[in-house]
Amino acid sequence: MKKLLFSLFILTACFRLSAQQEHQYTQFMYNKPYYNPAYSGARGVPSITGIFRSQWIGFDGAPQSGLLSFNSPFLTPRVGIGAVMSMKKIGLNRDFNASLAYSYELIKLENVSARAGIQVSIRSLSTAFDDATPVNIGDPSLDNQQVNSIFGNVGAGLYATFMERYYVGLSVPRIYRNSIGLSNANATLIAKESPHFYATAGGIFPLSDDINLMPAVLLKYVQHAPMDADINVNLDIRQKVTAGISYRVGGNGAGESVDLLVMWQASPQIGIGAAYDFSLSDVKDYNSGSIELLFQADLKKQNGKKKNGVFSPRFFL
Repeated sequence: MKKLLFSLFILTACFRLSAQQEHQYTQFMYNKPYYNPAYSGARGVPSITGIFRSQWIGFDGAPQSGLLSFNSPFLTPRVGIGAVMSMKKIGLNRDFNASLAYSYELIKLENVSARAGIQVSIRSLSTAFDDATPVNIGDPSLDNQQVNSIFGNVGAGLYATFMERYYVGLSVPRIYRNSIGLSNANATLIAKESPHFYATAGGIFPLSDDINLMPAVLLKYVQHAPMDADINVNLDIRQKVTAGISYRVGGNGAGESVDLLVMWQASPQIGIGAAYDFSLSDVKDYNSGSIELLFQADLKKQNGKKKNGVFSPRFFL
C-alpha cells in the first residue's frame, strides 16, 4: 500500500512533467524576460518585474507562483543582461527556477532592431510528503519523506522590434532534456524535462491621439502536448491606463480561460497590473478563478520620443 501511494504520487508528478511544465502567467506581454533571454536590455533602461499568481482560487492544493526579474543594458546599449527567479507550489510539489541571461543586438537600423540571447539556469523540484495529512495517522511511509532533484540547463532566443510599433520573438528557455530522478526508499521513477518552445508577437495600432490598440499573442509548444496559445487585445488610454481581454486556448473544447487585464501607469517609471482569469476547463465548477498581480518599474528614466506618429507604451515593447 505504501509503495502504491508513493508510485501514484510520482506518476502524477511525471504527468505534469510530460505536459506544459513551465509557469503560466496571464500578463505575458509585460513578462518577456521570463520567456525569452534575448529581451534582456531591449528596453534600454534597467527594469524590474514582480508577479504573484494564485490559480484556481478555492481549489485545495491549487498552483501558486511568484516571479522576480531584472534586465538592463550592460556597458553598451547593444549588450543586455538579465536575471529571473521564480517559484511555483502545487500541493506538496515545489518548483524553483533561477536563470542568468545575456543578449546582444545583432541588427540596429533606423526602424529595425534584432537581438539574440542565451541563458543558463538551475532548477529544483521537490515534494514534501511530511506536509501531507495521511488517511492513516502515523503512517511511517510519509514520515519526513522528501523527494528532491536539482539540475541545470541552457536556453536561447531571438527578439526583434520594427518601427517601435511591432515585436516578434522566438525562444527555448531550456534546451536540454534533463532526466529527473524522483525516488525514496519505496520507489524510483525517472521523468524527463521537456524543451518548451515559445513564439510571441504584438503591435501598437493608434486609433486616435489618445487611444492605442495593442494586440499580443503567445504560442506555447512542448512535445507530446497540444499547442497552447494566449490571445490578447488591450487598449492603451492616454498612456495612463491599459485594459483588455485574453483567451487562453487549452483545456477542453471551450478553451482554458477568459482573462481580464488592467495596467495602471502610476508614474512615468512605475506600472501596476492585475488580471483575473475565468476558468472554462473541466475545473471551472471547483474554483473561483485565478488572480495575478504585477509590479514593474524602470530604475532609470527612459527617453520618451515619438516615432512614426506613435508613442510606444512604456511596458509593452
